[in-house]
Amino acid sequence: MMNKQDIITYFFENDGDIPNNILPVVIYKNALQHADQKDREVLFCQNGWGNNWHDIILTEDHFHSNTHEVLGLKSGQARLKLGGEKGEIVTVEKGDVIILPAGVGHYSVDNSIEYQFVGGYPNGAEWNLKFSLKKEDSSSILAEIASIPLPEKDPVFGDDGPVFEYWK
Repeated sequence: MMNKQDIITYFFENDGDIPNNILPVVIYKNALQHADQKDREVLFCQNGWGNNWHDIILTEDHFHSNTHEVLGLKSGQARLKLGGEKGEIVTVEKGDVIILPAGVGHYSVDNSIEYQFVGGYPNGAEWNLKFSLKKEDSSSILAEIASIPLPEKDPVFGDDGPVFEYWK
């Protein structure tokens, strides 16, 4: 299991454009550092986080209103903006895992392709792509985000993973 100092959390409020979530973003530092490339995807799948992909992150702020998301950095280093305009820029390195609650804005602030994430969603959910509460039906988006259940398992540590300490 991880030490508390290896877990970073961020809370972001609805800024009128990006809804964010009452649940925090949870980052596990170096959680996958020693897993090989294929094992990362297998680990997420074994813990019920499927519909996996391998890619960089969009450079435009976006969120998913219908599912939570896990991002495991499998190579390089990335700088992401989380939480919308008033959010935080975070730097993640190979082996770090970001668990994003539904509705949390995120995008790459670098115009780099020198990194690669593996991503996944609880129960292999099909994700949607939203860009702004101002451009879409905000009340239905907020209702959808509020209805997303907690995942059954932590994407890295399974049944008793630390995400459940933060997502109550």
